[in-house]
Amino acid sequence: MTESDPALQKGSNLMVIGVIVFASYAVAFFFRSLTGDGFEIGVPTLNGATPADLDALNPAIMAYMTHLHLAVAGFIGATSVAVLALSHYGVRRGYWWAWLAAMVAPVVGLAVALPKHYTGTFEHNWVTHIGPVYLGTIVFVVGGLWALTGLMKQK
Repeated sequence: MTESDPALQKGSNLMVIGVIVFASYAVAFFFRSLTGDGFEIGVPTLNGATPADLDALNPAIMAYMTHLHLAVAGFIGATSVAVLALSHYGVRRGYWWAWLAAMVAPVVGLAVALPKHYTGTFEHNWVTHIGPVYLGTIVFVVGGLWALTGLMKQK
């Protein structure tokens, strides 16, 4: 199919919107790591301990956590840029390899990151902490499935 296939166009557009949600989350995560009074978006304390409490215990703890949070924000952002390019340029043009790479990259990240949120080892506001990720994922997957219908029309 060509770039004019409506399913590829609309599906890749939704994929891009989903990726923009991921990228926005990465930006918010980045700035929250540097300026926030909690640990992450939707995680104000760790079982009652504030960042100030941990910093008083050992300043290296918070410096290390900030370092990790910045790295996570960077990887979410970098993945977003790559998946955005794959979705907007490759999927839209009907490249199966681009669709597959665009779909697999965020799934791997989510498969690694999300399970720990359900172990009960720390409290978080799931709406603010991972709600945006779920929203972006839903939009992205719907777009990916829509684009898939266009890809399957190809001979």
